[in-house]
Amino acid sequence: MDMIDEGTMVAAAGWILDEVANAGRENLDAGHVARYDSKEDAGAPAEVDLLLSHGMSRDSIVVDLGAGTGQFALAAAPRCARIVAVDVSPVMVRALRAKVAKARLRNIDVVQAGFLSYEHHRAPAGVVYSRYALHHLPDAWKAIALTRMRTMLAADGIIRLCDVVYNFSPDEAPARIEQWCAMGSDDVGDGWYRVELEEHIRDEYSTYTWLLEPMINRAGLGIRTVDYSDDGFFARYVLEVA
Repeated sequence: MDMIDEGTMVAAAGWILDEVANAGRENLDAGHVARYDSKEDAGAPAEVDLLLSHGMSRDSIVVDLGAGTGQFALAAAPRCARIVAVDVSPVMVRALRAKVAKARLRNIDVVQAGFLSYEHHRAPAGVVYSRYALHHLPDAWKAIALTRMRTMLAADGIIRLCDVVYNFSPDEAPARIEQWCAMGSDDVGDGWYRVELEEHIRDEYSTYTWLLEPMINRAGLGIRTVDYSDDGFFARYVLEVA
């Protein structure tokens, strides 16, 4: 594999995954992005408190991969030295830059890039944060992304990784997935509706905990804490350098 400094990938190589094409149809749609904050609550204040309990401080550099509309980045900015908010979607990046400008926050850098193309040339990060973004990569690329995330970290840094991750066996999948999709509304409104949940399952790359967690270990990371949702669809990790 053609690699350069600290895991930064040669973006021009023809074999690299097209991250924009894999960003998810909805994340490239201006209408969806405009509604996103009413559809999804990132629980950012609680996430900031959790990271503070794991060592984030006013001296920390934070890299937010898949920053979206910036709910977490804007909440964390007053509690750290600098945030690099990274998103591959040009539509999300425009929305995020507008929110940062409106908030007059001077310690957020907005970068259009992805897990495979962001190049971290700053001091090592105390925190790498990613929420509901890694599932846009097929498993082979998730493994590369996790390795690249580790190279951004300070020796005592942490990764906060939250995603749709299946914590059940393949034979359970049809019934579990149908039950999950049935929770979506049939009407297009502020919440998530069934066709969006079906699209996630069909067109994106959520994986199983028993596939993701060996990738985490292979990337040189250890699991400090993990919380699995009762429905078996979400996993929330705090990772550290092994």
